[in-house]
Amino acid sequence: MECGEPVEQVVLRPGMTVGELVAAMGRAGAYNGGALAKATDIYEAMLRDRQVTRFLGLAGAMVPAGMGRIVSDLIDGGFVDVLVSTGANLTHDIIEALGCRHYHGTVSCSDVDLREAEINRIYDVFLPNESFIRFEEFMQERFDALSSRGPLPVREFLSELGLALPSGILASAARRSVPVFCPAVADSMIGLQHWLFTQAHRPALDALSDMNDLLSLCFDARSAGVLIVGGGVPKNYILQGMLMTPRGFDYAVQLTGDRPDLGGLSGATLDEARSWGKITATARAVTVYGDATITLPLLVAAVRERIGV
Repeated sequence: MECGEPVEQVVLRPGMTVGELVAAMGRAGAYNGGALAKATDIYEAMLRDRQVTRFLGLAGAMVPAGMGRIVSDLIDGGFVDVLVSTGANLTHDIIEALGCRHYHGTVSCSDVDLREAEINRIYDVFLPNESFIRFEEFMQERFDALSSRGPLPVREFLSELGLALPSGILASAARRSVPVFCPAVADSMIGLQHWLFTQAHRPALDALSDMNDLLSLCFDARSAGVLIVGGGVPKNYILQGMLMTPRGFDYAVQLTGDRPDLGGLSGATLDEARSWGKITATARAVTVYGDATITLPLLVAAVRERIGV
């Protein structure tokens, strides 16, 4: 049995670009640094392939951590054809678009004191309650304005929200006509606001009809690729959609901090997805284990440097 290519020591120098750093990590080729370099190659190929329908799955508290602009820029650049997100990320996207901000916090503070000060903590990010007051006002206004159209598919409702916002993920998606799916919308502040609205009105959302649109996109795709950030419900929703078609994904990159050996989907390898037929036997696929607030900016910056946009 022969060894593979030799490991090259990473040489750092002043003025290195992100793309050069990731390339050096690839020549070292070890552990998740090597996986990130492979992910960069796969994601670049996926974005360059004009036949591919490109899905993006977004889970984890990415917007509160400052990653939302990366997503909206990808949409504005024409690199996302379908977005599937948790309701939490879309909630925080709306909050930012309304002019409210997330703040640097600390994990060593007293959460009891934060509760008394009406400040919510997301690990080391703080968000004051006043942001949710503005969010509630906006959401109730939008539910009221759209309720006369009958229960709307969640995708259509999110598009209407985007048209009413000046910036952010939903605004970019609405301008670019990129469908945004949120299969677990009830598990979010958006879902709670809908419940509040229904205490005096008929339901404004149809939570299941989006499956028709998602499956149509999957069946219509000549080829498909996916970037999965975090896993969770968005990951399964995307992969199970392609499961229903005669083919699977041809490109797949997953950025996750979860372990594969606990059996949870968020940590499951993409090779495991081949056994289900969600990803083709010949697909280019890799999972990068690590904090997505590190791996996502490196991945996207390196690929955008390569393709020049």
